[in-house]
Amino acid sequence: MQTTEPFDLLVRGGTVVTPAGAEAINVGVRHGRVAALGVPDTAPAAEVLDVRGLHVLPGVIDSQVHFREPGLEHKEDLESGTRGAVLGGVTAVFEMPNTSPNTDTPEALADKLARARGRAWCDHAFFLGATDANADRLGDWETLHGCAGVKVFMGSSTGSLLVEDDDVLRRVLAGGRRRVAVHAEDEARLRERKAIAEEKADPAAHPEWRDVETAARATRRLLTLARETGRRVHVLHVTTEEELPLLAEARDLASVEVTPQHLTLAAPDCYEGLGSFAQMNPPIREGRHRDALWRAVADGLVDVIGSDHAPHTREEKSRPYPQCPSGMPGVQTLVPVMLAHVHVGRLSLRRFVDLTSAGPARLYNIAGKGRIARGYDADFTIVDLNAERTIDTAWIASKSGWTPYHGMPVSGWPMMTVIRGRVVMRDGATVGEPLGEPVRFQGV
Repeated sequence: MQTTEPFDLLVRGGTVVTPAGAEAINVGVRHGRVAALGVPDTAPAAEVLDVRGLHVLPGVIDSQVHFREPGLEHKEDLESGTRGAVLGGVTAVFEMPNTSPNTDTPEALADKLARARGRAWCDHAFFLGATDANADRLGDWETLHGCAGVKVFMGSSTGSLLVEDDDVLRRVLAGGRRRVAVHAEDEARLRERKAIAEEKADPAAHPEWRDVETAARATRRLLTLARETGRRVHVLHVTTEEELPLLAEARDLASVEVTPQHLTLAAPDCYEGLGSFAQMNPPIREGRHRDALWRAVADGLVDVIGSDHAPHTREEKSRPYPQCPSGMPGVQTLVPVMLAHVHVGRLSLRRFVDLTSAGPARLYNIAGKGRIARGYDADFTIVDLNAERTIDTAWIASKSGWTPYHGMPVSGWPMMTVIRGRVVMRDGATVGEPLGEPVRFQGV
């Protein structure tokens, strides 16, 4: 394909994963967007990116991260969190509302957008948190610039956001039209069973306290109300075999996220090796649930992979259980951990792309992202599928300063991150200055 106008960037020599499959083609970029596919090696360009031997994937979108700003910047902030994202090959993130104060008003959303300006390394959007006080207003606010949608905590986790009552949840679901992201754990059952954690005082009791029924009961309640109100919901970090048939019966309304940690770790080994550093909500469970999640990935039931990046400091995680907080960092390790699963054949590279790029774009109606195609943002996660590395805490940018995958050998590694046609990470180092912008959504 010949053109007289030079490209701003020519990505040359790689294997490019497009909607048509993996192709050995060059990609031409103008004005931050894909301008042409299959251009000649000699096409004029202001900058040429030689990616021979590498795979060029659509930019990875991590649709569940907690970057802790404002109020909890000692464990993460928008700069360090997004820096970790691009070092790990992630080009866009959706950040959660359980900060201090919570992101539950238009003013709080505007504050986060202002904080991200000039500091965020990748593109971003922020969820509004649902509460009893704002349940009837969220439908008016969910279309605000930079808003990823509404997030509901049915069970308590880090922070104070909580919608445990069906009447309030019904009001939230009835009041808007965008897909609602939900942390589905039943708060009443958590309170009933809290003594298990307190008496055993051992992080290995975490999946006993926050048991299978805690998750399944919340998911059943959620799906009943989604059906009643006709509202689409996205069930975050699904962990149990028992929830999967419920979700399979509700495909017209419900979508499914799983995390790399629930696909990689399993009880009891993770608690024996990591202690409270393996503690998250919902918990890492025994191997039958991990196996069921992999079957759901293979069957197409799982829509997206999200990291649920939820950092806490080593000091906080080392407190006696259950006083220690739940959560672990993960945005920077999402790509290498999942590529390691690709390497051993647990999923194909095309399925990985669907779960981390096309899937989030489809569910949330993201404009111009999620695929390498003409007119789309020139967001690329460029990886070496044959690179053998060992994940090390020293590589982690998060202020938390640790990773549950320390010492894990992987095959497959992010080599470059390109956002809207500009290289922001190359060979393990950030390039230039933060250039992240708010994600755009169709019909918003």
